[in-house]
Amino acid sequence: MQFHRAGDAVEARRLYDEILALQADHIGALHLSGVLHLEQNRPERAAKVLLLASCLAPDVAPLQLCYGVALLELGRSEDALILFQKAACIDPLHADAFYHLANGLKDLGRFAQACVVYDRVLALEPDHADAWSNQGDSLQTIGLFEEAVERYEKALSLRSDYAQTFSNCGLALHHMRRFEAALHHYDRAIGLKPDFGAAYFNRANTLKELTRFDGAIANYAIALLLEPDDAQASSNQGDALQTLSRFDEALAAYDRALLVQPDFAQAISNRGVCLKELGRFEEALSSFDAAISFAPDDAEAFWNKALTLLLLERFEEGWELYEWRKKTREPAGNRMFPRPVWLGQEDVAHKTLLVHAEQGLGDLIQFSRYVQGLVERGAKVLFAPGEALQGLMRAFDGDVRIVDAEDASLAFDYHVPLMSLPFAFQTTGSNIPARASYLRAEATRVESWMARLGRDGFKIGICWQGGVSAIDVGRSFPLRQFFDLSQIPVVRLISLQKGPGALQLRDLPVGMQVQVLDQDFDGGPDAFLDTAAVMTCCDLVITSDTATAHLAGALGVKTWVALKHVPDWRWFLERDDSPWYPSMRLFRQASPGDWDGVFANMKAALMAIPSVRESGSIP
Repeated sequence: MQFHRAGDAVEARRLYDEILALQADHIGALHLSGVLHLEQNRPERAAKVLLLASCLAPDVAPLQLCYGVALLELGRSEDALILFQKAACIDPLHADAFYHLANGLKDLGRFAQACVVYDRVLALEPDHADAWSNQGDSLQTIGLFEEAVERYEKALSLRSDYAQTFSNCGLALHHMRRFEAALHHYDRAIGLKPDFGAAYFNRANTLKELTRFDGAIANYAIALLLEPDDAQASSNQGDALQTLSRFDEALAAYDRALLVQPDFAQAISNRGVCLKELGRFEEALSSFDAAISFAPDDAEAFWNKALTLLLLERFEEGWELYEWRKKTREPAGNRMFPRPVWLGQEDVAHKTLLVHAEQGLGDLIQFSRYVQGLVERGAKVLFAPGEALQGLMRAFDGDVRIVDAEDASLAFDYHVPLMSLPFAFQTTGSNIPARASYLRAEATRVESWMARLGRDGFKIGICWQGGVSAIDVGRSFPLRQFFDLSQIPVVRLISLQKGPGALQLRDLPVGMQVQVLDQDFDGGPDAFLDTAAVMTCCDLVITSDTATAHLAGALGVKTWVALKHVPDWRWFLERDDSPWYPSMRLFRQASPGDWDGVFANMKAALMAIPSVRESGSIP
């Protein structure tokens, strides 16, 4: 025992062996010999010795506990748990017995039970930092993040050098969307343990949520230096790079992930998205197919494949796979109602259909065209476009009633999510319902805005920025791109911009003027009513790929849309017209990021309009 305490394992083992040679059933020597074997990472030999000791002294709690630890080291978790329970029953005041029992339950995934037992540990030993921390882990695993943070903070008040607990607390704070607090905890963890790869990985994930993508990429890089075989870190780094349109680098990151984990379906699918953005469409489709082969229920892969097929105008395959949007991580069109969904099979003559909105305002405006097709099939339509667009959608004629989908009194035979209608109508390139216009502005608003705007000049309504989410990256362009157009003498630029992009109006280039409409412009509860009226008063609308483009097209006003090199699927490829909107002309980037080329082409097209060309030379 003395040699054991002094750290002289060789001499201690010799003495224990001598004692056991003289008395094979010496319980103390068996126990201490087992402990020594555990300390020297020999769990098999420890288990043999401790089995004998536990049989000889079945009522000694420390023996049962030690034998359980040996079995746990051997991967025999269920057997170990029985011994921990036995030790706790023998000595109800033995905090370590309950602590190991709680850890065993946690290791077996029985987290709620583990939390109850940790409570017993902490009742016996309130300053047990490891118990506080491990209980936090269990609570976090079952989604009780606030309670987990409380436990972690208590553990850290008792032990401030606990790098793992700082990192785990940061992860719980991340789940609570307390991102800055999470970063603070990751920083504390890294300060204590500079080679803590998992903390860098978690820190990168939090930075990505904060849209601080450059910082996220740098932290993934450090995590990968520390843990080069972390396929998830490589894949996440690829996602961040792709968000910044750094597609070649993103592709390399996904390839690194797949070298480590060739069946990583999510990385394969995201790699396909990257290939699509690079214009390598057949390779992208092959990637989606490979992802699906590894994960046949991967809705994201099917969804991404659908978007690529639709971009390529392969409608029959594309619309069918588009239905997978209902099962993605952020599902759309998956609302349930007590009546069956309609996808085109049944005759809807004399039936009542509820058409309910999904996705963004632009999607709603574009695909609301199908409502009239339902009326033409003899259906009575209850159209639920959402509160913001109810005013605009009242322009529909025929047997269409604008409703609230939350109205429990609605009676109908079928329901259909709006963006399933192209599939239900078996839409192809030759039968897209491309009416010259299917929405209209309110006549009184048009008269009012015409009086306020006047008839002077060539009026161009402009919009340059859509949303700020990942899906909008690359679609928007700076307001200053309109500078050359603003210098044409007859041209009047009128801002249709709402949201964050409007801030650019405060910093116009010298000599550029943009007319800003009154503060009451679209100020009511209904979206786009004033915008629709102003568009109708304009000679032309020029816009980025956002809801404004769809509104202009649906109104049938002359519209030019500036598109990134590989656009959203609905604009297809190469063509300068839109089969959705007869009044629309598309201007595409010749290469990624080339907005200068787009606007040079627009200026040439504008100068080809007689009323503009004849206004005089451009200074």
